[in-house]
Amino acid sequence: MARYATTVRSERPAPVAFAFVADLSNLPQWDPGVQKVSQIRGDGPGAEAAYEVVLSSAGNTRLVYEVTEFDHEALTATLVATHSWFRSIDTISATGDDDGSDVTYDATLELRGPLGLLDPLLGLVFNRIGDKAAAGLIRALDGAAVA
Repeated sequence: MARYATTVRSERPAPVAFAFVADLSNLPQWDPGVQKVSQIRGDGPGAEAAYEVVLSSAGNTRLVYEVTEFDHEALTATLVATHSWFRSIDTISATGDDDGSDVTYDATLELRGPLGLLDPLLGLVFNRIGDKAAAGLIRALDGAAVA
């Protein structure tokens, strides 16, 4: 299992920043590892949303992310994608007010079956991928990394 989390401080109001990040249709704008996203269920971010995400690497792997939890008032969402080789669990949250926000994107990647033996190596690769996505999120939110 590998985990990567980043928090971005932005001047955008918390509900606006959260809505942008929770709508996976926006992923190609900030995650260079994502080639294309199509919403296949729902209309924008929400409890019924599902997205097909095509990764730029890994042979244009297609993942279906389904929203498993969504709380518009608490500004939290959890999305899960299951592939034959791995499972990705992504949690998005935002705190703040109309004067600014802290947005956290927390991703956990679990290798499935015998591939679980490669977990120690997965962390190294996942950190590089996460660093690139975090830099893109900082740019997209006109923000700064929170230590």
